[in-house]
Amino acid sequence: MPSRKVKPKKAPVLPGSQAPERPTRRARAKRTVVILSRKRSLYSTRRLVSAIRERGHRPLVLDTLRCCLLLAQGAPRMTYRGVEVRGVDVVVPRIGASITAYGLAVVNHFEMMGVPVLNPPTSIARSRDKLRALQYLSRSGLDIPRTVMAHDRSNVRRLVEEVNGLPVIIKLIKGTQGVGVMIAHTLPEVQTILDTFWDLGQEIVLQEFVAESEGRDVRALVVGDRVVGAMRRKAKTGEFRSNIHRGGEGQAIELAPAYVEAAVRAARIVGLEVAGVDMLEGRAGPRLMEINSSPGFEGLERATRGDIAGEIIDHALAYAAAKRTG
Repeated sequence: MPSRKVKPKKAPVLPGSQAPERPTRRARAKRTVVILSRKRSLYSTRRLVSAIRERGHRPLVLDTLRCCLLLAQGAPRMTYRGVEVRGVDVVVPRIGASITAYGLAVVNHFEMMGVPVLNPPTSIARSRDKLRALQYLSRSGLDIPRTVMAHDRSNVRRLVEEVNGLPVIIKLIKGTQGVGVMIAHTLPEVQTILDTFWDLGQEIVLQEFVAESEGRDVRALVVGDRVVGAMRRKAKTGEFRSNIHRGGEGQAIELAPAYVEAAVRAARIVGLEVAGVDMLEGRAGPRLMEINSSPGFEGLERATRGDIAGEIIDHALAYAAAKRTG
């Protein structure tokens, strides 16, 4: 009897590795896009995964804290749940503030492995430190609210005068989503808040209260050199923080050219490819308040009905392609 031909078994495909494909004229090479995120269920993570699939590529969600970084003489390596991570084309980091230190190590490791990362670790670190980010922005000539950082408890009145008097905004340097942001209306209030945080070893800044923007700000989402969506956020009644996570409401707006220019320039100065830029609407124009390297965009997509996730993934793929040919 003639022997039957047995098809060889396919080798298992590791997370992030490229499965062998037969090249065809029409087929577009599939890319593996890693999303660094603690939870697949988060809105932004789900939307990014969907956008990757819609474009015919492979999404791979890695829990940042489960990435194991291996260093030895020669090329750095990474494993995930005991399996080697290979064949990654580009990484989109979604690093939460609570895991910044380890998240930066993971992002830096991908860069060491030669993988393009949409927002480099140095820029993420720069944006996470509110004072450091404002130092870069103000040095470059962008308008920011008057800001003071100090450890001198002896003359709080002088510190308040430096930011144009009461009321004054007090912020934790590494707070996020409105956490650690307070308003003080009297000097005793300022003194009590400062003493409490200093005694807890926290770094804080005092910032000018921009009266004309009370309870309102503008969030612009920058991707590359464009603003792909913008909204005006308004705080709920009785709240001065306009963050969507604090119950604020977002309304889609068309940004004036001065605001577009300020937002894009701020992202470039800090070195971010994807950034949420928060601005106050001052009498003389935009006043840069904060820049976020892992901006949530659920509220923005709902307000604008735009495909923010798609814009981010399109830029990630183009960014990776430019790195390959550069």
